[in-house]
Amino acid sequence: MSDEPQPQQPTEGWAPSEQPGEAKMPKRPKRTGWRRLIPTWRMVLATFVLGVLLLIGLFYLGYSTVKIPPANALATKQSNVYLYADGSEIARDGEINRENVDLSQISKDAQHAILAAEDRDFYTESAIDPKAMLRAGWNTATGKGKQSGSTITQQYVKNYYLAQEQTVTRKVKEFFIAIKLDREKSKDEILEGYLNTSYFGRNAYGIEAAAKAYYGVDAAGLTAEQGAYLAALVNAPSEYDVIAHPENKKAAQARWNYVLDGMVTKGWLDQSKREGMKFPTPKETSGAATGMSGQRGYLVNAIKDYLLDNKIVTSDQLDAGGYQITTTIQKKKQNAFVDAVNDKLMDKLDKKNRKVDTYVRAGGAAVDPKTGKILAMYGGIDYIKQYTNNATRQDFQVGSTFKPFVFTSAVENDSTTQDGRTITPNTVYDGTNKRPVQGWSGGSYAPENEDYVNYGNITVRQATDKSVNSVYAQMAVDVSPSKVKQTAIALGLPSDTPDLQPYPSIALGTATASVLDMAEAYATLANHGKHGTYTIIEKLTKDGKTVELPKRKTTQAVSREAADTTTSVLQSVVNQGTATAALAAGRPAAGKTGTAEEDQAAWFAGYTPDLATVVAVMGQDPETAAHKSLKGAMGLARINGGGAPTEIWAQFTKEALKNTEAHSFDLDLQPGSADTGLPASPSSPAASPSGDGTSTGGQDTQGQTQGQTQGQTNGGTTDGGSTTSGTTDGGTTDGSTSTGTTDGGTGDAGTTTGTGDAGTTTGTGDAGTTTGTGDTGTPGSPQGTTTGTGTQLTTRREID
Repeated sequence: MSDEPQPQQPTEGWAPSEQPGEAKMPKRPKRTGWRRLIPTWRMVLATFVLGVLLLIGLFYLGYSTVKIPPANALATKQSNVYLYADGSEIARDGEINRENVDLSQISKDAQHAILAAEDRDFYTESAIDPKAMLRAGWNTATGKGKQSGSTITQQYVKNYYLAQEQTVTRKVKEFFIAIKLDREKSKDEILEGYLNTSYFGRNAYGIEAAAKAYYGVDAAGLTAEQGAYLAALVNAPSEYDVIAHPENKKAAQARWNYVLDGMVTKGWLDQSKREGMKFPTPKETSGAATGMSGQRGYLVNAIKDYLLDNKIVTSDQLDAGGYQITTTIQKKKQNAFVDAVNDKLMDKLDKKNRKVDTYVRAGGAAVDPKTGKILAMYGGIDYIKQYTNNATRQDFQVGSTFKPFVFTSAVENDSTTQDGRTITPNTVYDGTNKRPVQGWSGGSYAPENEDYVNYGNITVRQATDKSVNSVYAQMAVDVSPSKVKQTAIALGLPSDTPDLQPYPSIALGTATASVLDMAEAYATLANHGKHGTYTIIEKLTKDGKTVELPKRKTTQAVSREAADTTTSVLQSVVNQGTATAALAAGRPAAGKTGTAEEDQAAWFAGYTPDLATVVAVMGQDPETAAHKSLKGAMGLARINGGGAPTEIWAQFTKEALKNTEAHSFDLDLQPGSADTGLPASPSSPAASPSGDGTSTGGQDTQGQTQGQTQGQTNGGTTDGGSTTSGTTDGGTTDGSTSTGTTDGGTGDAGTTTGTGDAGTTTGTGDAGTTTGTGDTGTPGSPQGTTTGTGTQLTTRREID
């Protein structure tokens, strides 16, 4: 072998070494498994750079492409046309109420209030808020509803330059126009434009029109309190009008407080001054154009609310206009309602000599029970003078018009008394004044009967005739207040009706449902327990195309037996109870009177087989909007449900159904409800709290009676006193002979003959006799038909 070194044999995996001068480049191992799914930092960086370049390019493209358009100033706004059912015009709302002013003509307090409400950093921020803009655009695109969060500059662009629709395209345009506008105009110019174009409700566009519409002042005269309220309105113009929607006052006040607190935070208002501020209730006049006068404005607002509440159109679509809206309102019936209110109420007021007469206002609604169509609506004396729609407001107690819902619930749920007796029209209850309710675990409750009357044992039918609180509070507990509430909602009251609470007091009508709500519920009773949602729209078109309306949903809310048995009881109220004035309609009728606490409202809710109508007379201070008692109005001691409300109902119903066939009620009654019998043990008579037994009379008795009238019918006694001339339920009492419906009442110093309760009733009194015969009246006659039995004691006046 040679002594020279031998070359080594390559082993497995051997690679030749680099040649001299070559750098060593190690090979990067390949990514395997899940690591292949993760982008490298180079890929991330490249994507980010490309994304930024793309955004810059898109921004440049948008900025250069989108131009500031000519101001629309709602110039393209079309009228919405509102029509009666026969096609004749009610009104059109295309006229714009606007008066532009310089920023210097708007009080500083009002300017600061708007900034505090909408954009507190307006003078220091940029024209856009990208975060809020993206959020709003995303929510709009994904169908989550409208979102704001825009700056004042963006809102001004939307108001002044663009349409109101919520689309991604409009948002993009708004974005670029706002940026350009911020470069071309000063902040003061933008704020001035915003204040002159914002919508504040009451058809007021711009703060000058709003100041006049709500407070009757120029924008320069707005105080911090007033400015804060107007600023709150921008957020929800219709909802926060506390005159149009008094039920939303708490929400409006909360927004008002938010604005004022923001002014303090920004140093625009002293804390000491803020603490002494009171909510500035706006005036009631609407500031609307005369085209909305009379009932027109009330109807238009009710129609708009219906369209929005049922999500048929959006507020932006409605504001853009162009709709032709054919309603269910029948012109002749509408006019008949106005005439009835004027004849029976308004023409009898003396506002110059009686301050209480300035408080009087009325609301009414009539519904077809079978179709749910609103045929007529009375909103107030004049939309321009009284802005609140008294037919749709929800801030007056419904009083005893709620009691039928309690009895309906009792029949529907097969309820029994505390001692196990089935509740029927003839079930006997203890009607003693301030009788503690039994079986209620929520604490002691002993309601007063009106005028403190003690009735003793009394049937449900009679307790309904006389509206006995102690009986119905006990019945509510026997049924269960929560079941009573469920029944009221099933019949048609909204579930969110203010003060509709499951307590014994629910029976006394502490809830504040609207007149329209009550008409819908009573229409369900008239329709044998079948409930259908009401409607005020017959047809809706735009640009010649018909807009689909929601289909009417009907349900058997309560059994026919429950509804019809209630109807039979309410017939008794009309024929012999507190609502005999309804007989003047000349139709078979059923209904219930009601009076709110402190006589702040009087109601009558009634129906024939063909028409359900509710009328309410309300008391409200025209200056402060505070609820007021109606005592002394029309020169009367009281306005009760059996007076003006029932008289209005009767005149309207007679005229509305004129020249149509009179139908009788076809009733399917609860077993045993038609039977009549005397209470097992009649109650003892009781005197009025004053001890003098003085009777002052009242509208529901249709007359006046003076003297002590303690006594018993059904063979009881009548003690002394004298009876003055007057009318009692269709009869007269002149000190010698009285004829007419007296509900088994008492007469003094003479002979009284009238239609009594279920049979012949004779009672002997001091120097006089009382005789009554049952079920002998003729429907539609002044005497009427009387049913039901039991002991009664009349003191002061009949109960409403």
